[in-house]
Amino acid sequence: MEDELITLAIHTYEKAQILKTILETEGIEVYIHNVNLIQPVVSAGVRVRIKESDLPKALRVIEDSHWLEDNEEDLVEPDKRKKKILIPVDFSDYSLKACEIGFNYAAKIDAEVMILHAYYAPYFPMAVPMGDTLAYQIDDNKELGVILNRVRADMDNIYNYINQKIALGELPKIKYHHVLREGLPEEEIIAFAKEYNPTLIIMGTRGNSQKDLDLIGSVTGEVIDHNRIPVLAIPENIHYKNLEEMKNVAFATSYVQQDLVAFDAFMKLIEPYQIKIHLFNISTTRDEWNEIRLTGIQEYLKKQYPDAEIDYTVLNDGDLLQAIDSFVQSKQIDLIALSAKRRNIIARIFNPSIARRMLFHSETPLLVIHAK
Repeated sequence: MEDELITLAIHTYEKAQILKTILETEGIEVYIHNVNLIQPVVSAGVRVRIKESDLPKALRVIEDSHWLEDNEEDLVEPDKRKKKILIPVDFSDYSLKACEIGFNYAAKIDAEVMILHAYYAPYFPMAVPMGDTLAYQIDDNKELGVILNRVRADMDNIYNYINQKIALGELPKIKYHHVLREGLPEEEIIAFAKEYNPTLIIMGTRGNSQKDLDLIGSVTGEVIDHNRIPVLAIPENIHYKNLEEMKNVAFATSYVQQDLVAFDAFMKLIEPYQIKIHLFNISTTRDEWNEIRLTGIQEYLKKQYPDAEIDYTVLNDGDLLQAIDSFVQSKQIDLIALSAKRRNIIARIFNPSIARRMLFHSETPLLVIHAK
């Protein structure tokens, strides 16, 4: 049976070439797809692919490599004078659901909204002979014009949809704007978030049927992994349009100090709502030390949040995602929150975090908080 190729990452041409070199030095065949043949250096959305049988070895090689570590940049603290909500959209139905959730949340916390769409246009200046340049630019300018017209028309449709909902009283009347950015969506969203400093990023995600497709290259997953701003991921099959409808919210913990910092940020985000909070463990290995730490967390939260209704659950042993599914169903959980550790870029690309695994597995909204 022929060995199938699997996609490990979707990146710029430069990063794809570095990953390719890392793996090939260890004897692993690597293929890169979706490269701009005229000027490959400016390609975005390049797929790095390997044979499925090479995956275990590739993961071991990547884990030991430090060539692509991030140079972490300190993020400016969000503007405390005016709260902001950033909603990246791709004009899909689940983007519209993210808009509805975002507008209702913004009204609740007195925030403004920025709707962002990032689009990829395969147009770049060509360093080729004069005669060929003219021909390429004519075709590329025409294609770029088509893309821009389509993007603007789609954004107009979003505006019309929102304004109609506001006129009918189905969405609150709040201040909102939009921005268009050209480039790879995940990179543009992350870059704009650093400029805009929102309180929260709200994004739509596909549902269970899409969980195995391009897992590593998901835009929402990349934004979660590469920025320090809280991200609320809204699945397409969410059963409510307003966070006010939430009754039960779960917070995942590993019983570490970082989780307590993230929990404080979580409490500020959900402060406007009267809900029951369920703390649960994201390790299905039971031991006495975890029980001791759980008791310590209970005492801490009781002192810090005396008025909060907090319940504690220890998941059953076994597969973590199955245990979470059972927990979500039995407790009727409307949203799951958890902290996400800042990790080496290689580890983020090749070993999806628990946040990303849950993102593609669950039909429950996921709030991911980077503890500072």
